[in-house]
Amino acid sequence: MTENDITAIILGSAIEVHRCLGPGLLESVYQQCLFIELSERGLYVEKEKRLGIIYKDIPLDSYYRMDLLVEGTVLVELKSVEFLTGLHFAQTLTYLRLSKMRLGLLINFNVPVLKDGIKRVINGY
Repeated sequence: MTENDITAIILGSAIEVHRCLGPGLLESVYQQCLFIELSERGLYVEKEKRLGIIYKDIPLDSYYRMDLLVEGTVLVELKSVEFLTGLHFAQTLTYLRLSKMRLGLLINFNVPVLKDGIKRVINGY
């Protein structure tokens, strides 16, 4: 399955969650529902996967938790905010770089029409 195939399933699943719940809930609710939806569609999904951080070849005690990691290749960062900002995009790109992944989806569920809350983020290495 290609990244584009996986992305299409993620987007369809996110639209289904948004259609059922609408905007205005906590990010954690959307995370749980999207996890269920993706799992039911046969994808391997990891929720709150810990990613260690290395600074100048020194592992830190700190870590980042990915909202969702789908099929080990697509990072999904979820938000439930009034609007996405450049900071949200920058954070997602940083998470991609730290995890050495190429593709991420930044999804804001707090919008009337979900397609307006979706940003595809590419790490060019």
